[in-house]
Amino acid sequence: MTRRPSPLLVDGVAVAMALLDVWAHWDIDEPVRMACALAAAVALLLRRPQPLLTFLLTLPAVLLSDSVFACLAALYTLASLSRPRALLVVCALAFAVSDTTSLPSPQLDLTRTPTLIALGYSSATAAAAVFLGQLVRTRRDLSLRLAEISEARDHQQLLTAQAVLAKERAQLAREMHDVVSHQVSLIAVRAGALQVGAGDPDTRQAAATIRRLSVQTLDELRHMVGVLRASSGHPTELTPQPALSDIRRLADNCGIRTELRMALPEGLPPTVQRAVYRTVQEALTNTRKHAPGATAHIDLSHADGAVRVRVTNTAPTQPPLPLPGAHHGLLGLRQRAELLGGTMTSGPTSDGGYELCVVLPAQDTR
Repeated sequence: MTRRPSPLLVDGVAVAMALLDVWAHWDIDEPVRMACALAAAVALLLRRPQPLLTFLLTLPAVLLSDSVFACLAALYTLASLSRPRALLVVCALAFAVSDTTSLPSPQLDLTRTPTLIALGYSSATAAAAVFLGQLVRTRRDLSLRLAEISEARDHQQLLTAQAVLAKERAQLAREMHDVVSHQVSLIAVRAGALQVGAGDPDTRQAAATIRRLSVQTLDELRHMVGVLRASSGHPTELTPQPALSDIRRLADNCGIRTELRMALPEGLPPTVQRAVYRTVQEALTNTRKHAPGATAHIDLSHADGAVRVRVTNTAPTQPPLPLPGAHHGLLGLRQRAELLGGTMTSGPTSDGGYELCVVLPAQDTR
């Protein structure tokens, strides 16, 4: 894209050309005529904010002198900035008549051939200035229209992309509902039947835990499917969001032995509370999957303006369960902690267990 010269530079060049025109027709014996010509050249500085006024100020120079460049520049500016064509026709005729007439003794005899030729020449000169100004205006209008069309096209492409994304989300939601909900519902039904028919109290308690976790999973799945099916641009809120008050229930219903020590203040930001909850949830899930029979120790503390989440588990007493996993849980926790301005460390302990530690600022720093 070519860079346009600054308007101040263009106005300076126009004034300089007008002054050069005055100098070319300078007559020391005609001070009034030269003063009008100089005033017309200086009046070009007003051609952008007041194009019609500038043309009227430069018209006397055409009547009194041979310096016509300033008036032609003003007429061109008026044509490039004004839309009414009747006004442009009147101004062009005014220039042609003024250029043909000579003051203070006007002589405009239209019956004489030289007068008609001079009037035609002046009219053609004025028409050229008007046509050039209209051409510039048309080009500017076309550029604006092309910019609007380009913006509309980009907006349409965005809408198309959003429609495709909404379709993919809806398809994913259907697949999640068809595959996951069916299996989890079947687990919940079998667990309920086992709870009713089992004679061993431990078996009934384990079946009740399985059924409760299955129902909770189905409830969370319904919320997630609702998010995926939201095709509008408005955010869909998952309610209720987990908070610190839900950690005790999470530890009691996780299916493994846990020891919880929570010493956190009231009023932590909701984002920090969710991060603490998800960290504990992921740690307990990993313990249940990879360290069956182990005991998880959950230590939640607050010191020096930071929240510290430390979850450790002892060595497993049973073989690990062959459960599927994407191995993205710890990576997600690390990204969540970094978004909140915190850190995450994890690794095995000397006694064969595992430790997960997350430190978060007590205030949301996003």
